[in-house]
Amino acid sequence: MVVAGIVMLVVWTLAGLLAPVIAPVDPLQQDVMRRLEPPSNVHYFGTDELGRDILSRVLYGTRITIPAGLLVIVIGCTLGLFMGAIAGFVGGIWDEVIMRLSELFMAFPTIILALAVTAALGPDLKNAVIALVIVWWPSYARLIRGLVMEVKTREFVEGARSIGASSPYILFRTVLPNCISSAIVLATLDIGNAILSIAGLSFLGLGPDPTSPEWGRMVSIGIDFFDQWWMWLFPGLAIATVVLAFNFIGDGLRDVLDPRMKH
Repeated sequence: MVVAGIVMLVVWTLAGLLAPVIAPVDPLQQDVMRRLEPPSNVHYFGTDELGRDILSRVLYGTRITIPAGLLVIVIGCTLGLFMGAIAGFVGGIWDEVIMRLSELFMAFPTIILALAVTAALGPDLKNAVIALVIVWWPSYARLIRGLVMEVKTREFVEGARSIGASSPYILFRTVLPNCISSAIVLATLDIGNAILSIAGLSFLGLGPDPTSPEWGRMVSIGIDFFDQWWMWLFPGLAIATVVLAFNFIGDGLRDVLDPRMKH
């Protein structure tokens, strides 16, 4: 499963990088004389309601959906890592403020809070990323806080203190390296969910510009032309395979990095 996930991810990565080379036509090029054509030797994935080539749009959509999902997790994980480390290591009022703030965000269903933030900021890919970062960082903060509170009581941390190491040095060079593996596993598993969320917001019209070849938006348009199955099937398969790829890789990393799974 891990190998399958890596293969799928490599294929989509190459598809995105080589999109200008392998895409048959420009993804925004319209040809009203060929609108709603089924898959053929001319248009392998068919065309949409404006005569745009769906294969080209799916290939170029790789450059939007996957980087957006990765960006959400990278920023959310980094922010959560920092906040959780401060809460767990410093404690006191910092711990109370950070944890109460995280509980406030976690009290709302993920997609509902993301919808509310995106609607308030305006429909745009950047705003969708910001909304999902706000939704995602609390889970990392709570995970890292618990791990930091456990690790900071161990003997090697006390040994670092006894030789006069500073608190920032102990936190970032001694404590956090022993907590990072769990965050990496969670981040890998969450990338698929973030891609789904980006596509979901775009499906609801809260993502990038409607003309952009974003997978979720393509599925949304395809639903309006449900009889033309190729309009929603191919971008839907793209979303499904990418999410599966990251989930397979995340499961493999969890098995490798979790000591309980070593056997």
